[in-house]
Amino acid sequence: MTKKDAIKLFEDKQVRSVWDSEAEKWYISIIDVIEVLTDSANPRRYWSDLKIKLEKEGSEVYENIVQLKMEAPDGKMRLTDVADVEQLFRLIQSIPSPKAEPFKQWLAQLGRERLEEIDDPEQGIDRIMEYYHRKGYSANWINQRLKSIEVRKELTDEWERRGIQKGQQYAILTDVITQGWSGLSTKQYKQYKGLKTESLRDNMTNLELVLNMLAEASTTEISQKEEPETFEHSKQIAHRGGKVAGAARKELEAQTGQKVVSPLSAKKVLKK
Repeated sequence: MTKKDAIKLFEDKQVRSVWDSEAEKWYISIIDVIEVLTDSANPRRYWSDLKIKLEKEGSEVYENIVQLKMEAPDGKMRLTDVADVEQLFRLIQSIPSPKAEPFKQWLAQLGRERLEEIDDPEQGIDRIMEYYHRKGYSANWINQRLKSIEVRKELTDEWERRGIQKGQQYAILTDVITQGWSGLSTKQYKQYKGLKTESLRDNMTNLELVLNMLAEASTTEISQKEEPETFEHSKQIAHRGGKVAGAARKELEAQTGQKVVSPLSAKKVLKK
């Protein structure tokens, strides 16, 4: 089963999702959906109570719920209850919310957009650009972000060829690269910027994006040359790739007298 993780937005709230390319369907975090629909301070408790109710009713929705690993707010991959779009339509009927109808429309559009992107990948790029423009990002930053997505895809394709497991192993290697060039773990980096569930890359400055791309591109090049056969070898390569960009960062900081890794986030910059 080939999957692709994604963060979707409904009314600027994050909804963790996984696209299953074989089944051609989205699996979506139920906790995130409940948080969107109810604005509950404790969506996990709300879902726990709802599961008990659904189980007592013998609901088919409850019986078909599966778990997939998704990135939690602490950056770790944790098993999360998910449902496909069809299941969510039925589940929403058990959640009284004025947002139910708009959310159903959003779900329907989500499925259509993904199928359109498969037929025409440029539509996906256009939607990404439109999203960042709406958020207020500059054209220069958006171009850098799109390039960073391309560089990241080349790296993950290389990892897939080397048998690296998606999820935890990807997260470990990414953390090694980040530490190598920035001097901070991914978790520390997000804390430095005051981020919780927000994307770290969406909150990088242009220069941070460039150095992160250099680190990932270097890792890809070294891996393609050495063709590692073990996770530990790939981990060593990730460290070396990160260090290439780390050396560039230190040299630039020596030349300018300014730190590259910045506490700035999109929230702080775009609301000025």
